Amino acid sequence: MNLSRAFEYVLLGVLGILLVSLLASHLVGYPVLLGHVDSSSMEPTLNEGDGFIAVPAPLAGDVGVGDVVTFEAENVQGGEITTHRIVEDRPEGYITQGDNNPFPDQSTDDPPVTDGQVKTVALSIDGEVVRIPHLGTATDAVSSVIRTAEGVVADALGVRRLGTQELSYLLFAAGLLAFVTLFLTEQTGRRDRDRERSRARAVVFDTSLLLAGGLLFLCAGATVGMVGPAGTETFGIVSAESNASSPTIIPVGESDSLTQQVGNGGYLPTVSYFDAESNGIAVEPERVQLSRDETVNATVTLTAPGETGYYLRSMTEHRYLVVLPPPVIDAAHGVHPWVPYLLVNAVIAAPFVLLWLIFGRQGSTLRLRSRERERTSGFLR
Repeated sequence: MNLSRAFEYVLLGVLGILLVSLLASHLVGYPVLLGHVDSSSMEPTLNEGDGFIAVPAPLAGDVGVGDVVTFEAENVQGGEITTHRIVEDRPEGYITQGDNNPFPDQSTDDPPVTDGQVKTVALSIDGEVVRIPHLGTATDAVSSVIRTAEGVVADALGVRRLGTQELSYLLFAAGLLAFVTLFLTEQTGRRDRDRERSRARAVVFDTSLLLAGGLLFLCAGATVGMVGPAGTETFGIVSAESNASSPTIIPVGESDSLTQQVGNGGYLPTVSYFDAESNGIAVEPERVQLSRDETVNATVTLTAPGETGYYLRSMTEHRYLVVLPPPVIDAAHGVHPWVPYLLVNAVIAAPFVLLWLIFGRQGSTLRLRSRERERTSGFLR
């Protein structure tokens, strides 16, 4: 493999990671795969503008004192996504603090952070966070240029400016197009060099690559359909000396309940599991299977601790398409909440892969041929 080919593969890999990170981050609302800090609160571990590798909390395993985590804050930085270190583990949650901050986040009336609030964990090797210098600075600079250019074009055309999420999706589509173009160009060039030259100019695509691309989008759509409606929900409660009409103001040591509606607006049946991500919360039923357009009510019970104050209670819904026998999904969820996602995608992909193995043949290609004064035609070879 020459240096040029190696560079192409590295470029494709980096672009692919950036695309996945961009789309996933805007779908879930927090950094996925790659994140960065916008302040000096984590210096010297992470300087302002530095990036880090963001490992999703379900894959990171148990978190504890010393871990640098990204979490949904209640009051810190205006209640935005925050990246700080866990400095203490208490029964009600984690105490967090920036390495460069003199006081913990919870010293300013922010409640302890629950597992449900922790979204990602910064990758560490031998206790040191893996730092990507200036990743955030570069990202912000590129975003500023793109935003400025988009504003100029919008003003010139007399149309409204795109929102942040709309612009992100547009950039994702453009990046995906560039990724596919680079990949297919590289594959086409390789095959063209091995083919006899003819008067016709041919663009040759390996149909196995087209199948893989189609399956990737199909499985991505199914995964978004499962992950999108689910996720973690956090309830803020007040442990008070007296009772109140609100279900989130609860006498010390007592419990109150509220109703949570769960619905399935898709075409396929789904099954949802509700897992507690903090102390003092329970959901009944813990498992709900829904047909198309079906809606049920679940009861969420919140329990106040023995001391007055403001506390958080978190739960996570994991939702799966019922394309496997429910007992199989139950067992897979018991192993790890992400295992059913893998199995569901495997079931979706299996028929297409099987058809390819039966009717396809190694080396089959799709050629788009054009001759002078002739229309482009396509055929399977």
